[in-house]
Amino acid sequence: MIVTLDGPAGAGKSTAARALAARLGWFYLDTGAMYRTVALVALERGLSLDNATALAGVAESLDLGFQDGRVLLGDRDISDEIRTDRITQATRPVADAPPVRAAMKRLQRRLAAGRDVVTEGRDQGSEVFPQAELKVFLTASPGERARRRHREEEARGRRTSLEAVEAAQARRDEGDRGRPVGAMQAAVDAVILETDGLSAEAVVERLVTLVETRRPGRTAP
Repeated sequence: MIVTLDGPAGAGKSTAARALAARLGWFYLDTGAMYRTVALVALERGLSLDNATALAGVAESLDLGFQDGRVLLGDRDISDEIRTDRITQATRPVADAPPVRAAMKRLQRRLAAGRDVVTEGRDQGSEVFPQAELKVFLTASPGERARRRHREEEARGRRTSLEAVEAAQARRDEGDRGRPVGAMQAAVDAVILETDGLSAEAVVERLVTLVETRRPGRTAP
């Protein structure tokens, strides 16, 4: 069974996806880490981030794995390396390149084949896994999402204002919705889950209930 969680930044997708996969004992497909890995390898090889063909070649050749919450490139643990500000900034042009997204779609489908999977991103239900048994669009109000991100930044020791976080979030939302491929959107048959006022645990409980009603052999609500 495949469960997709899509939605804007700050809606709690990553936290919910990791927790849901752990709760169910399923494979968690961290698509954001995949694009970050392409950016890391491209920078290490001195490739131009404007060279979509070269970036797609990197994506096609990745020896990528996920194990116990860690991201592996071959035998190398890159979990921390791909979360630096440098890689975050480099990931946007990588993720915007149509040839890279096409390559990633193929890789994501290969990694999910034959598994029970929880995957999250921007286009998992609408583009990558249109046949998924459960598609959820996880969202929250702009103010709530900005407050969450602001708390995360402070927890990392980064001093920034809520206003600056809100402005950066608005720019990111606009960019995600306007991508030529892989644009952020809810699949037509997605369940819309608003997370304002919900704890992380409450979100996971709602997702578990949805999974149980959509398992193959069960009658959907």
